[in-house]
Amino acid sequence: MCHELDSEPPIPAIAGAAISHSDVVLDATDGNRLAAFLATPDQPSPVGVVILPDVRGLYHFYEELALRFAERGYAAIAIDYFGRTAGVAKRDGNFQAMEHTMQTTPEGVQADIAAAVEYLRSPAGGSRGAIFTVGFCFGGANSWLAAAGGHGLAGAVGFYGMPGERAGRPGPTAAAERIEAPILALQGGADAHIPAEANEAFDAALSAAGVEHEVVTLADAPHSFFDRHFEEFQRQSDEAWTRTLAFIEAHSRA
Repeated sequence: MCHELDSEPPIPAIAGAAISHSDVVLDATDGNRLAAFLATPDQPSPVGVVILPDVRGLYHFYEELALRFAERGYAAIAIDYFGRTAGVAKRDGNFQAMEHTMQTTPEGVQADIAAAVEYLRSPAGGSRGAIFTVGFCFGGANSWLAAAGGHGLAGAVGFYGMPGERAGRPGPTAAAERIEAPILALQGGADAHIPAEANEAFDAALSAAGVEHEVVTLADAPHSFFDRHFEEFQRQSDEAWTRTLAFIEAHSRA
């Protein structure tokens, strides 16, 4: 697993920020219905962020992260992956997420991302023009793959995603020539799950493909470092968050 169920994003809330939030259900083109959590600033914004969780799917951490984006002026929708196998109801701590993660497919995940992107572009979602994906672990790799998924993204951010092959499936490195949006990769320098060689290969493949990108290795940071419980890695978390906001700001104006 990545984050624990009681994890919190290591980002301070902005007191008094004018935002709204709600649970929503989205419809994918393959007929799937998926749960999502929407947070929006009350002031108009052209920017939308699709948050792609880790292998647990949608839970508290990512709902809180959506609120943090909204407080900073960006509409954000955090999606679930398990509508096809677990439905859209809220879940408790006994939910066996990995059983459902193993049943996901790349095509299904991208269909769900497409539903979230289209929602943010619709009048109901605020008619956002610049859409970004921001993902973590399993969601990090899928965020980069989304940039090759024909969604018309303004950019794709991944935290500690696996760039290479995983479970026999090609990863973002193999998809580099099809990537159509700028990439930001935020990797841990002490990540026991993702070797430095995988990050270097991703960097090289993106360069060869002419993709605007930055692969950042945060020194001493382990997998899942972006967590309020990991106080000793707050500096790395601060840097990752600052880079994410700067990336969105730069590419939303492009």
